[in-house]
Amino acid sequence: MLRSLTGAPGHGDDVRRIQGIIEETFAVSGAPSIGDFYPALRWIDRLRGVDATLIRLQARRDALVAGLVRDKRQSRRAGGRHTEKNGAIDELLSLQEINPEYYTDTVIKGIVLILLSAGTDTSALTTEWAMALLLTHPEAMRKVTAELHTNVGTSRLVEESDIANLPYLQCVVKETLRLCPVGPVIPAHEAMEDCTVGGFHVRRGTMILVNAWAIHRDPKLWEAPEEFRPERFLDAGMVTTVTAPLLPFGLGRRRCPGEGLAMRLVSLTLAALVQCFEWDVGECGAPDMAEGVGLSMPMAKPLAAICQPREFVNSMLSGILDQHE
Repeated sequence: MLRSLTGAPGHGDDVRRIQGIIEETFAVSGAPSIGDFYPALRWIDRLRGVDATLIRLQARRDALVAGLVRDKRQSRRAGGRHTEKNGAIDELLSLQEINPEYYTDTVIKGIVLILLSAGTDTSALTTEWAMALLLTHPEAMRKVTAELHTNVGTSRLVEESDIANLPYLQCVVKETLRLCPVGPVIPAHEAMEDCTVGGFHVRRGTMILVNAWAIHRDPKLWEAPEEFRPERFLDAGMVTTVTAPLLPFGLGRRRCPGEGLAMRLVSLTLAALVQCFEWDVGECGAPDMAEGVGLSMPMAKPLAAICQPREFVNSMLSGILDQHE
């Protein structure tokens, strides 16, 4: 994500700092706030330090993003725009030169912050949940591995264009999003007019939260909802689409605009992990599938597993090293 923003890979310290801020953002944002539901009791949040924590976090986030924008602007002025690959910040700064009244630094920082926070933690957590589910279901792991060997082989690394030819892998990703949605509660929407939802009268202006986790495990909608069954999407003919009652990205005009990118990124990452390595829990023990807390839904105990490069990976690495000698 940092490379897509700046056009260059970040240093280890930068990546760790960004990762820490993103993880804290989801943890703090998911903490209950009494004042959101009872404004007259907002003073309790102040006593608990909720407001102060959010203010400190925002200051750190603003400083981080401002630094990325500042460094990229200085690089462009020094002639870097002709020697470096363009990232999203480059494009935003170019738009600022054309329309400075709209593309202010505040607008640019807001867009960059959204790109950093919304697309990193969620994709990483989904990949972690998918690997945990495959490790606890060896037969599914064997099917994914066999599909990769049949459709991609071992003479090259899997590419994004291969995903369309890996239907079972896509089903694994969708079943992961159903059982372990990293956004278990779809962000709040506001009712634009009086309406009736599930037999309840909802007044205009009411904040509405959708419990996607509960919908994904509703026995009225899914057969054996608590079981990991990627094949359910093959049988339903929903391999290439994400439709109701599967709501990991929301639904309608306000659904997540990053859905397409997320599906490709998670599918490709998962495919590469399975293609290139043999996985085992070893002495780590079976993955703990308990759910953590926060705005997103991490694993309560991070996944621990042992991986060993497959033979073709070692051969490819040896060839690359020979070329550089």
